[in-house]
Order: sequence, then C-alpha cells, then structure tokens
Amino acid sequence: MFRSNAKFTTERASVYLQQLCKHFAHKIEVQFDPEAGLIDFPFGQCNLNATQGVLDLTVTAETQSDLTTACRVIGSYLERFAFRENPKIDWQPVVSA
Repeated sequence: MFRSNAKFTTERASVYLQQLCKHFAHKIEVQFDPEAGLIDFPFGQCNLNATQGVLDLTVTAETQSDLTTACRVIGSYLERFAFRENPKIDWQPVVSA
C-alpha cells in the first residue's frame, strides 16, 4: 500500500471537502458529512477531514503510479475549487509503521 498526505490551511475546509465529494459522487462511490469524507476512486481512495482551519487529505493506493494519479486528480480539483486562495498542495509520503 502506498499513502500520501497533504494539509491545506483554509477557513473553508468543510466547504471544499463537501464540494470535492459532491463533484465526484456523480461518477464514483463517495461518503461524506461536513467534517469527513471518503472518495473511492478505481485507482485509490482519498480520506478527507475538515477541522477548524485545515483540510487534511490522505490518499491510499495499491501502486505508486495509482497514488500519483489519485494525488494529481484530487489536487487539481481542489486547486480549481479553491482558486481564490491559490492553494499549494504539497503531498508528503506517509510511512507505515
């Protein structure tokens, strides 16, 4: 399993979480509420958590290639939705213990 994490500091964390989940729910399996979401792509999963001031994104995939794809997809849509804030999505590998 490959895993990557990114944190986006924004006062609109819950808004972006819901916007991302609603967008992808038209085509794939998605579960969400205002604080947490799960987007189940064919090439991996994205767990989203919105806390006060931070949108936390964790992507998990079977291969490095799928992880790269999932991060690129989530990052590009978040950048599009949050364009006014000009987010810099910096994915960091998560090392499992």
